[in-house]
Amino acid sequence: MKVVILAGGYGTRLSEETQKIPKPMVEIGGQPMLWHILNIYAAHGFKDFVIACGYKAKVIEDHFAKNPHPDWRVAIVDTGLDTMTGGRLNRLKDVIGQGTFMVTYGDGVGSVDIAQLVEFHRAHGKLATVTAVHPPARFGGLDINGDQVVNFAEKSPAQVGWINGGFFVFEPDVIDYISGDSISLEAGPLSKLANDGELMAYRHDGFWKPMDTLREKNELESLWQSGDAPWKKW
Repeated sequence: MKVVILAGGYGTRLSEETQKIPKPMVEIGGQPMLWHILNIYAAHGFKDFVIACGYKAKVIEDHFAKNPHPDWRVAIVDTGLDTMTGGRLNRLKDVIGQGTFMVTYGDGVGSVDIAQLVEFHRAHGKLATVTAVHPPARFGGLDINGDQVVNFAEKSPAQVGWINGGFFVFEPDVIDYISGDSISLEAGPLSKLANDGELMAYRHDGFWKPMDTLREKNELESLWQSGDAPWKKW
């Protein structure tokens, strides 16, 4: 089964790191974020990767040319500088082929059990599965009576609800929901799939974290340096 990594964005919210390299090549523990993501899938036996590049694609191309992995098949495809996330998948239609495939973003990691995710997808028989995760809790919660704070407590992630955590499984017909380069995966196909009753949620209660900001990058680095990175399953 092919695994598509969306790795073409500008990474503007992490501009401290992305002036010279694309965000998926920002390093955690001396290895690019892409390396970490591919290892998550490879640990569950999925090693056929398609990297959908755009911004500074040559940096990614050069890295894999210099650092080939003997057990991985990695195809690197330039899907356009300004192509949206859905449009990148549309451009990969011929590469993906007619089989079930997986997709995730090139800037986040999690302790997702990929094998269980695929099993869940195959069992429900719908076109698409999204991994639902709890967003990291960033702010303390206030219980207010009048103007008086009667309780202050750090919110747990479970209290915040569910959000899109990537780690998708799609049937090839999902591509038919995408009409061109300007289509966002999130606002276009996923919304339509949900309206059609074809999008199911695989709930992941474990670790998940994006790398949208320098603060988050540093938090991931600290976890890796601790020797107990929750996403490391290899």
